[in-house]
Amino acid sequence: MALTPIVLALNAAGEATARRVAAALDCPLHGRAGRTDAEITFPNALDHARDLFVAGHAVVGVCASGILIRAVAPLLSDKTTEPPVISVSDDGAVVVPLLGGHRGANRLTREIAAALNATAAVTTAGDLALGIALDEPPAGWALHDGAAAKSVMAGLLAGDPYILAGEADWLAPIAALPNVATEDLRVADGRRAILVPRVGGRPDFAAPHLVFDARTHALGVGCARDAEPEELWQNVQHVLAEAGVSPGAVASVNTLDLKLDEPAMNALAARLDVLLRAFTAEELAGIAVPTPSDVVRAEVGTSSVAEASALAASAGQIVVTKRKTANTTAALARAAAPITERRGRARGRLSIVSIGPGQASWRTPEASRLVQEAEELVGYGLYIDLLGPLAAGKPRADFPLGGEEARCRHALERAGEGRNVALICSGDAGIYAMGALVFELMARTDDSAVSDAARRVEVVCTPGVSALQAAAARAGAPLGHDFCAISLSDLLTPREDIVKRLRAAAEGDFVIAFYNPVSKRRRTLLAEARDILLRHRPADTPVMLATSLGRPEEHLRYRRLDELEVDEVDMLTVVLVGSSHSRLVSTGDGARMFTPRGYARRMAGGDLPAGVGL
Repeated sequence: MALTPIVLALNAAGEATARRVAAALDCPLHGRAGRTDAEITFPNALDHARDLFVAGHAVVGVCASGILIRAVAPLLSDKTTEPPVISVSDDGAVVVPLLGGHRGANRLTREIAAALNATAAVTTAGDLALGIALDEPPAGWALHDGAAAKSVMAGLLAGDPYILAGEADWLAPIAALPNVATEDLRVADGRRAILVPRVGGRPDFAAPHLVFDARTHALGVGCARDAEPEELWQNVQHVLAEAGVSPGAVASVNTLDLKLDEPAMNALAARLDVLLRAFTAEELAGIAVPTPSDVVRAEVGTSSVAEASALAASAGQIVVTKRKTANTTAALARAAAPITERRGRARGRLSIVSIGPGQASWRTPEASRLVQEAEELVGYGLYIDLLGPLAAGKPRADFPLGGEEARCRHALERAGEGRNVALICSGDAGIYAMGALVFELMARTDDSAVSDAARRVEVVCTPGVSALQAAAARAGAPLGHDFCAISLSDLLTPREDIVKRLRAAAEGDFVIAFYNPVSKRRRTLLAEARDILLRHRPADTPVMLATSLGRPEEHLRYRRLDELEVDEVDMLTVVLVGSSHSRLVSTGDGARMFTPRGYARRMAGGDLPAGVGL
């Protein structure tokens, strides 16, 4: 698996060791602020280790093991998905894998120990006894059912008889065990290894067993626009069956770059759990293939898609020539050795990442993971800065306020070149933010449209804590009944439309969250909104002003609706106006705002018909 380790130095005593580890792994070094001279710093070790773990980083801490354990313990749930966590003593004498043995921790530990001439304190039974992790095959090999690895390893260590059939040099430590018999395995076209319990001298395939395939084959595919995924899947199955090749032997699905957004091809790659890679028409046109087509050349600029892309990805030879169905084509090529090099380019991905108000505790694990996976970050500079060390070392493109369209266009076009790009947005990107603009740019067909390549990228959206939610949580429960949000910015919305919505919301007696309430030049709409609302709800209706939510300078205060003053509000303030039913209640922590939903009326036998839920 591809790991992205981060080395943590918590004090000056361990900083030299941490720098040696970072150099050996060719990865970033993060240091405790005020206690190390690291360029990338963090204020709190527990919070930072937790953030990195949630984001999917392998965490290597030069510190006491207990610090890392306390940091990640509340997050542990599934050992098959959790990233490695490794502790290294300050003097570099001992390296201890704490978590992630199933995801490369033991391998990383040995690599670090070798660099430091240290002791690798690996405690995993299989690794200790056999020097191999059956659930972590080397690059170029695929394991069919990883869930069976634990049972098989336990059987091997207990001395149970097994049969190892096939060809896999990396399994030599298993073949050398006295309780393992080796046999030849004939595969029509490919390399496979099977480790299965032996009963009465014969393999028992009903028991847990392991099947490993060398990824020596590359699929090349083509299809008509919006072809059915099942049609392509059936075609590929026929091709694999003709070659006598297991799906596990396929290293990648390959095609023409114009087809990167085809649902059928993306579904095929997901089904095979491999990468979808693409080549340009110019790259494919120079490859000699068994069955070229003038029709294909006239349409896309190359005489072959399926065969040529399979050859381009494998640098091998065709074993199954192009097979056609009504809307799809598929071909298979074989390489001389397991394929570990990623040829061609990936489908680009644009992650629209909502980071909430900015503090790490309000950022979702998904958002942190997408930032970690991104090759580039794009956004308003302040928002990227709020990511702190999570963004350190990543290429970034900063755009000013007012450069929203340029920001989104840049992110889309970079993703269109095959990159994994994260567009960083505060709050929730789908609420008065960049999410809608990204899709608007993709939908345009005039001169302002983005390129065709940009429209083919994968777009991932994450939810975030919006200013509306944050203000409501700080207030208490003001959104306990119907509510709405209205932006008072007339930069993109005609003023008359804003006023029309204000009147409708006032008449509907909605709780209202005002976004963009004022700016340096726009000072009248908030006062006009106040006056409109006062025609429909009491003068003492509670209003909450929430400024810089979730940040150290956060400032909250309550006002009566008739006392709401424009000069007390700025661009960083959310104005939350209650309905005619909203009120304040005094608690031990001060006044809290809530909007009752009607439970009291229901309990008193109110006017709702029987059986109607609230």
